[in-house]
Amino acid sequence: MNTSALRPVTVKIEPSVKLRVQRLAKARHRTPHWVMHEAILQFVEREEKREAFRQDAIRAWDEYRLTGLHVTAAEADAWMAKLETGQDVEPPECHG
Repeated sequence: MNTSALRPVTVKIEPSVKLRVQRLAKARHRTPHWVMHEAILQFVEREEKREAFRQDAIRAWDEYRLTGLHVTAAEADAWMAKLETGQDVEPPECHG
């Protein structure tokens, strides 16, 4: 990490949250800054993944509305059951 590129920001938190951060930092032998930085980093990474998943779902829905191609829940369940048993199988064919 290039520390010369880091810039401080101010975040207002309730005193009770500040105390909780301080307690965690002490228990983890870390600074409160490290705890807050880690919390923000994990939140951003999680939310980016959620947003990517949401965008994939929107694209899939748009494609379905455009083409009508799909697999049934039963077809998808049967395919996933085979994957769970370690079988290397192709996904079911989409149909209209």
